Amino acid sequence: MAARILIVDDHEVVREGLKTMMAKLRPKWEVVGEASNGEEGISATSALHPDVVLLDVTMPKMNGLEACAAMRRMGIDCPVLMFTMHDSAHLALEAEQAGAQGYVVKGQSTQQLVGAIDTLLSGGTFFGKPH
Repeated sequence: MAARILIVDDHEVVREGLKTMMAKLRPKWEVVGEASNGEEGISATSALHPDVVLLDVTMPKMNGLEACAAMRRMGIDCPVLMFTMHDSAHLALEAEQAGAQGYVVKGQSTQQLVGAIDTLLSGGTFFGKPH
């Protein structure tokens, strides 16, 4: 399935790694943009209309939870997958309450991340069970 993906993470190495992984595992996926904080992520989502936004939680200027909630208030309904280092059931619940459709911890497998994106692209939600 072809998909347009926006990556919002404050670490360039993470963004580059995600692009490389997606090109290898899902060549029909296109990374249509990148942003390094929540404010840029909102602007890019509004301008680019991606199919899925990968959104980090901890970022400068505006964190991912705030950005996701702001997108929902603005009427932006693009699926959001929180992709974070925080292995926290509490944060996963906060992400869901902010309007995210999924939550994946960066320490989980590549296959789990790809599966989560596939799930969101199919209209589902993905909230794995953080330990």
